[in-house]
Amino acid sequence: MTEQSNKIIEEVLDEINSALNEVKGIVAHQRRLAFSLSLGTATLLEEYLKKKNILKPGIKINHLWLKKSVQNIKKLLESKITASPESLPQLNSILEKAHLIEKERDKIAYGKLITEKELNEKINLFIELKKEVENV
Repeated sequence: MTEQSNKIIEEVLDEINSALNEVKGIVAHQRRLAFSLSLGTATLLEEYLKKKNILKPGIKINHLWLKKSVQNIKKLLESKITASPESLPQLNSILEKAHLIEKERDKIAYGKLITEKELNEKINLFIELKKEVENV
């Protein structure tokens, strides 16, 4: 991972740990978690594509793309990578997790409080995504 990506992921993990250790519960960190998990997810996808050496130079992954369906994300990526999305066996799994994290980002960031269970699910998805990208 690049130094910048490492710093971003470290910051996201710090926010997760801070939320999990919060006396008031993780819901007190809901909005910060929404933004952090979104940034971390886009960063992990970008790192995955860089590890596969297929991300075109200068391309940054936009978190808004990840709200779309997995098929539509793949269509968007086609012009930004040098291989077919179908040639990447792990891409579906990575995009599914990224989509699940991102699809309710705005509701979590700007809406009313959600349950600890829902936040924990997002955190767990992010941790799974991180492990999957690291093990490529």
